[in-house]
Amino acid sequence: MTEAKPQDHWSAGDLYEPFVGRWSRLVAREFLTWLAVPAGVDWLDVGSGTGALTQTILDQASPKSVRGVEPSAMLEHAKATIQDPRASFQHGDAQSLPLESAAVDAAVAGLVLNFVPDTARAVAEMARVTRPGGTVAAYVWDYEGKMELLRYFWNAVVTLDRDASVLDEGTRFPICRPEPLAALFTNAGLRDVETRAIDAPTHFKDFDDYWTPFLSGQGPAPGYAVSLDYERQTILRDFIRGRLPKERDGSIKLIARAWAVRGRVS
Repeated sequence: MTEAKPQDHWSAGDLYEPFVGRWSRLVAREFLTWLAVPAGVDWLDVGSGTGALTQTILDQASPKSVRGVEPSAMLEHAKATIQDPRASFQHGDAQSLPLESAAVDAAVAGLVLNFVPDTARAVAEMARVTRPGGTVAAYVWDYEGKMELLRYFWNAVVTLDRDASVLDEGTRFPICRPEPLAALFTNAGLRDVETRAIDAPTHFKDFDDYWTPFLSGQGPAPGYAVSLDYERQTILRDFIRGRLPKERDGSIKLIARAWAVRGRVS
C-alpha cells in the first residue's frame, strides 16, 4: 500500500526543464501560432514557472510586453534566465492576480490550471485583467491519454501498486480534457470558446534519458518515484523499461499531447 502524497509543487527550474520543460516549449510554439494574437500587445503569463512560455512569446509573438506571475521559487529561475527588457516577473497567485482590470491584451496559462485549487476563479481572474476583445487561453497535459511519458509511468505504477491510483494525474485532474476546459471558459463568460489537441514529439536517446528526470523528486510522478525504497524503485524502473517502445538504436519515441483552450473577453 502506497503512503506517498502528491508532490504538485516545483521549486527548481533546472530540474523541471529536463523533465517536462523541454517538451512544453514545443507545445508553446504551436499554441501561440493557434492563438494568432497580433504583434505589439501586452501579455500576461499566469503561472510562468521557468519562463518557458514567456520566452516563446518573446521569440514568436513580437509582444510589447510580457508579465509573468508565479507563486513558486521558479520565479527566480525565470528572472535569471530571461533578460529581455520586454519581460517582467512578479510573485503572485493565479486566483488573485496582482494586476488591475483590463491591463493586458492576452492572458495565457501553460500547464498550470490543473494545479490551481479554484480553477474557475483563476479563469475569471484571467478574464478580469484582459481588455475587451482580448484573448484568454491555456493548455494542460492530456494526463489521461496521450501525454505518453507520464502515461507509461502511471500505468506501470498502478499495475504494481493499485493504491497509487489516487496519485495518478490522469485520475486526479479530470479538468484536463476538452469538454471540461470548454465549460470552464464558457462559464467564465468568455465567448468564441474553442479547444484543440497539440501533439509534441518526445524523443529520448535511450531509457536513461527517459528515466533520470523521474529521480528529481519534484512534481507528482518524480515525487512518487523517489518515495520508493531502492528495491521497489528498481522493480518499477525495470517494469517501465520493458514496456516502452524502443527503436533499433535504443531510442524511445513518444508523443506529449496537450489540450488547449481559448476564448475572448466580451
